[in-house]
Parts: sequence; C-alpha cells; structure tokens
Amino acid sequence: MTAAAALAAGCEQLGIPDPAKANAQAEADGKAIGSACRHAGRAIEDCFTLNTAASKSAVFAGWKEMNDYMVENKIAEVVPQLPPPAPPIPASSKKKKAADHGSEESPKDKPSDAGADAHGADAKGEAEAGQEPEVRKRRRPRD
Repeated sequence: MTAAAALAAGCEQLGIPDPAKANAQAEADGKAIGSACRHAGRAIEDCFTLNTAASKSAVFAGWKEMNDYMVENKIAEVVPQLPPPAPPIPASSKKKKAADHGSEESPKDKPSDAGADAHGADAKGEAEAGQEPEVRKRRRPRD
C-alpha cells in the first residue's frame, strides 16, 4: 500500500496531469474572471462573450459572489480605464479570411518578364537605366 502511494505521488513529478487539480484550477479561474467582470461593472453576458474558454457556470458563480459582496459592503464599480477588447473571432472566420487573402496575388508578387533573375532583379532594366548589375562574390571552398 505504501509503495502504491509513493508511485502515485511521483506522477506529478513526471508531468502527468491530475484531472481533479486541473478541474479545480479551471473552476477557480472562472470564478476569478466572473469576479473581475462584476467589479469592473461588466454585464454577465459581456463576460461570457469576452471569455469563451472559461466555464460559464464558474464565471457566473464568481460574478454572483462578487455582486453579493459589493452590495453587502456598498462597494462601487471600478470603471475600466482601457476600452474593452474586441470579441474573439471564430476560427471559421479566420480560415475564410486567410483563404480570401491567400488567393489574391498583388502585381508586386507576380514575376514580371523573362529578364528577371532568381532574385527578382531585372538585369536588362538595370543596364538600360545606366546602372551596372551587382557582381556577386563567390565563397572560397574550405580545405
């Protein structure tokens, strides 16, 4: 029995997560988010929208606890100094925007004529403009 307890205690040191601790941490985080939203004077719906990853039940519990505490102790809401962040963009919208922007090529991205080399420099255009093309130096092979 003692050996099993010692092995179970070593799981945390190996990096194996404990689901009970993870759930307790998520619950505490949700309550903290809800409390902060209420203290800042945000509506619970706004809090849900701004914190989609948090558990709604935990956020509500924290919001309600803070509301009761503020009413009991006559604490005024703290007005946020920064504007609220924009609501998160759903992943489907991000993919759609990336696909729309990725399919369009600007004229700068398209290769011009056959006179352009691999680096995008137009040797013919440089020579006509009175500039000499840049001479590239080669590295010496190592012995």
